[in-house]
Amino acid sequence: MPRKRKLLAQLSALQSNSSIPPFDALENLNTTPDGDSSPKSSKYFAREKKKSSQLEADFFNQPCISLAKSFLGQILVRRLPDGRELWGRIVETEAYLGGEDEASHSKGGKQTQRNAAMFMKPGTLYVYQIYGIYFCVNVSSQGEGAAVLLRSLEPLQGLDAMRELRSASRKGPAKPLKDWQLCNGPSKLCQAFGIDKAFDQRDLTQDAAIWMVPGHELPGEQDVVATTRIGVGNRGEWSQKPLRFYLRGNKFVSVIDKKMEREMAAMGPFSCS
Repeated sequence: MPRKRKLLAQLSALQSNSSIPPFDALENLNTTPDGDSSPKSSKYFAREKKKSSQLEADFFNQPCISLAKSFLGQILVRRLPDGRELWGRIVETEAYLGGEDEASHSKGGKQTQRNAAMFMKPGTLYVYQIYGIYFCVNVSSQGEGAAVLLRSLEPLQGLDAMRELRSASRKGPAKPLKDWQLCNGPSKLCQAFGIDKAFDQRDLTQDAAIWMVPGHELPGEQDVVATTRIGVGNRGEWSQKPLRFYLRGNKFVSVIDKKMEREMAAMGPFSCS
């Protein structure tokens, strides 16, 4: 017993007069001499810090049209296998409502192996192939079989890597792509971000290779053009419904609707560039 009391006394002394930092100071052990508080020694802590600012499940859990508009101004992040990160601001989307939507892959509520992601929880990626070579990426929303197509991005970070990825998918020699050409279309976006069928059914709130973070400058209603979708001809009234949304005046959009923009201009100024 005396030995036990002696050990307890020594422990008490260490706790009252110790150079060991308290638990809430352990995070500071990863700071750099210049005061940068970003964790440097652990990839785990670095990823956890990033997760704290990314868009979570509640954001994606909204009706399809609402989500398509809410995506505008948000940032898609892709981490390549070599550690490089690609960042792009979402500037154009399309809503596909499922069920009665004749242009949707899930029209009539039909669920197949190909479109299964459209019926999964909001925030699930749905990646499909067109013409046997190109890919398009969508994000599921509220609503049975509903999803939002990501049409165009404004490149923010990793542009050299985007050019490498785009060049690798282009046939023969070609002129270097300009910034606005990197992601101005759904298939170009997937090429530039290295997104293929392997990303189908991934969860944007959980995946370590792709996620979204909040944008700094979100548009107002007057900054968003609502117009018809691209490539959905012969779908009756659904070909004319205004289910494509893009940032008015943004040069990274794939196709602008000049008539709609003239009508909006006549109504007054806008703030988004």
